[in-house]
Amino acid sequence: QVQLVESGGGLVQAGGSLRLSCAASGRTVSSYAMGWFRQAPGKEREFVARISWRSGNTYYADSVKGRFTISRDNTKNTVYLQMNSLKPEDTAVYYCTYGPLSSRPTDFGSWGQGTQVTVSS
Repeated sequence: QVQLVESGGGLVQAGGSLRLSCAASGRTVSSYAMGWFRQAPGKEREFVARISWRSGNTYYADSVKGRFTISRDNTKNTVYLQMNSLKPEDTAVYYCTYGPLSSRPTDFGSWGQGTQVTVSS
């Protein structure tokens, strides 16, 4: 089993930036994709971005494309989500996960505890 710990959330003004981190421990994640999802109050969990651990290929939701960047550090077993030009609608709890190359939260079984991102207008 892989344990995931997210960090880096906080309160930021619209237009600002945050970098989220997701540290993976336990079993290796090199055979999987790593993904970020988010869930706003009263809404379903939605896909944000994913990265293939081996190839480094990335994929983004249209709502964050051009503003968010997902990356990985193999030496630290950590995935990052650099979030720029943040908007109030980006406010949510952000979750890290690992698994298949999918954008559906139901395809993933293990999640971190989440980190809150709040963007004020």
